[in-house]
Amino acid sequence: MSRDLRPPVDILHYEIVQEQASALGRMGRTLEQALTRLREFDAANAETPSSMQPARRKLVMEAGHALWMFVVQREATGLRDSRHIMRTYNVPAEVQRCMGLSPAPSKPVAK
Repeated sequence: MSRDLRPPVDILHYEIVQEQASALGRMGRTLEQALTRLREFDAANAETPSSMQPARRKLVMEAGHALWMFVVQREATGLRDSRHIMRTYNVPAEVQRCMGLSPAPSKPVAK
């Protein structure tokens, strides 16, 4: 029978660090997926007609939100320099500019 002789505080700290790493991974994957959707949209609509602008704007806002969540999670773990994210994920400037913005509230459905 093996017994962990570490103090409970060390065990708790280890579990917290594991969860932080897991959350960073999830946030990074979410950002990658949002940027991929935006890039795929742009590739499929090279000359985006004005009727498609709201759909593209929604993708930009989703990517901006994912970027914001990732940056906040990194900062919570002590990683303060977000320039690395912008370079590594090749985040477009328009996504960076809308980082942290709240999407416009949806209109209530009339009954």
